[in-house]
Amino acid sequence: MYDVTLFSEDFSSFPLGAFPYDSDHSAMGEYHYFPEVGYKGQWHDPIANYNYKGPSWVVTNPLMDGFHMMELSRIQEPVEKGTLPTLVAGDEKWQDYQVSFRLRPLSKELFSGVLVRYQSSLRHYGIFFTQEGLEVQKIDLTQRTTLKKAALSWSTQEYQNLTITVQGNMITVSLNEKEVLSVEDDRYQNGAIALCGCMPTQYAKVEVKATGAEQNRLTEQKAKEQQRIQEKRTLYPQLKVDRKIDLQNFGAGRQIRFGHLTGTKELFFVMAQNQRRVYKDRYPVISCLTAVSIQTGAVLWQLGEPREDADVVQLTTDLPFQVYDIDNDGVDEVIASWDFKLFILDGRTGEVKKQMSTPINEEPANDLCGVEFGHHAFERLNVDAIRIVNVTGKSRPSDLLIKDRYARLWIYDDQFNLVWSFTHNNTGHFPYAYDFNGDGKDEIFSCYNMIDSDGKLAWELPISIDHTDEIVIGPIDPEHADLIAIVSGWEGFMLLKPDGTMLKRTINGHGQRISVGNYLPHNTGLEILTTTYWGSQGILYMHNCKAEELWSRELRCNGAVIAPVNWDGSGQDLVLLSASTEHGGLMDGQGDRVVAFPDDGHPELCCEVLDITGDERDEIVVWDLKSLWVYTQDAEQPKRERTYLPIKYPHYNASNYRGEFCFPRWIES
Repeated sequence: MYDVTLFSEDFSSFPLGAFPYDSDHSAMGEYHYFPEVGYKGQWHDPIANYNYKGPSWVVTNPLMDGFHMMELSRIQEPVEKGTLPTLVAGDEKWQDYQVSFRLRPLSKELFSGVLVRYQSSLRHYGIFFTQEGLEVQKIDLTQRTTLKKAALSWSTQEYQNLTITVQGNMITVSLNEKEVLSVEDDRYQNGAIALCGCMPTQYAKVEVKATGAEQNRLTEQKAKEQQRIQEKRTLYPQLKVDRKIDLQNFGAGRQIRFGHLTGTKELFFVMAQNQRRVYKDRYPVISCLTAVSIQTGAVLWQLGEPREDADVVQLTTDLPFQVYDIDNDGVDEVIASWDFKLFILDGRTGEVKKQMSTPINEEPANDLCGVEFGHHAFERLNVDAIRIVNVTGKSRPSDLLIKDRYARLWIYDDQFNLVWSFTHNNTGHFPYAYDFNGDGKDEIFSCYNMIDSDGKLAWELPISIDHTDEIVIGPIDPEHADLIAIVSGWEGFMLLKPDGTMLKRTINGHGQRISVGNYLPHNTGLEILTTTYWGSQGILYMHNCKAEELWSRELRCNGAVIAPVNWDGSGQDLVLLSASTEHGGLMDGQGDRVVAFPDDGHPELCCEVLDITGDERDEIVVWDLKSLWVYTQDAEQPKRERTYLPIKYPHYNASNYRGEFCFPRWIES
């Protein structure tokens, strides 16, 4: 019956050693396309965990066996808000198939085994060896349910031949060619396969077979999908290189700001390099600032000493700098902090126009969130991030919010007078400023806390752990004037009213990034897209304006920035995933990659969205340590009676932790 081979693996093509992994187990993949280096064959590791040391998977060749095996080389307790070491292969479109594994769990503690109908590392079935025998589990987000158990004996000294057949809603399990259990469940009707477990386990061989009818269905479905996507791609302009800039020795990762530094229409970018201090990425300091014309590539000015080592790229935090016309003289300034001072620099020359010392760290370190080793590293504040706000009620934003990593924030006016400071349980990464009550002054939403314009706590969410990674505030649902959408790690994705009322909360992995746009124009309201990183990496969730899930999909890569893109001026926003030729490009609201990056040698590490050519449509900026490229559309903008000019996150408040948005706005042509 199952006579067609869909997949086969004996690991003989792998060299001995670790399956490729991020040796630092860092946050680089939160917003950089940072693939692990090395041969992966047909497999992908979807798990990112900052607590890990060394590799999760190792290719071994036991002396007496004489063949290669993939070995799970980690011990990890299953927890509700977490994921287990996983190595996935195959096609999520597989439906009915039979998969055989030759494996050897090396311990009877906890459980180890395989996954079928794998849709993501948070949605699948697991068939696991336990001390008592075998059991089938259903994993659905944070719920792990045992569907059925079979009591039997097995030995860690012998290889086990495990065969699982998934047919319709039936899962049948055989061990050493003897059927031991079957169970019915209709939660997942399709999915790939994976290796997974809590304890060291060796996998010697994997084979997936299907019927001829299933193979024909897959072939036909793949052809139809390719045709459908190709037809979609004809509806959108594709990518065309507009310009290339040599970054010489001043390149960096996603530490870039854009603005008009000379008071003209000429657009510049400022790139910051850093040096790390004390502990990981907690106290980086700006070591070089370079202002460059994005039109010509000419350097306008440079402060500090540039360098070309990888450390300037592999920073996983913000650096404290913004580009903004803080004094309203028609020329953007650069506002930045280093060496325990806050500077306002002349955008034209980089010369200091104004400076102040950062606050002294007076609070006991043990009373604050996120201070490593129980001591302040420095007498004065090492600024983590800067945001332009308006809590004093001026005609335009001109107040400066600065913060430490996780506990305190201070607000100064444009003359460096302290307006107020606030200390609370957690600041999150990048607080949001918004005038909710219409009094002309910003309130500050910071992690789980709403702070009024006088610096007093208005309300807080009943959550005390993890922190908010990204925030979007605005007209998401037409039934509400404004809503707050946040992703807060393993505390979930939440949609809130401005008074703190929680409309919807879903814990669907470690929420890392969020964007709001008109991704599905025929729907009511706007759509909310989120993605995950720590634990289950790279799962996209598309939601409607009420935060109800429309679809989900696991990317087999990291680095999806999920930024909304006004690509063709039609009013339909696309989603920038990454600059990867293989995995990146622009995705529509149905999850189809309708604009792909060409295989032309472009940088893939970083990407950003903004209008550079001035036709109201967005360009895509991509860069790495050595070069920066700008892509534009390969077709002219068609003439329309109205111009789509959506309201987007202001570039003067750039951050790697900003929730992205495109709020629709049309201008009469």
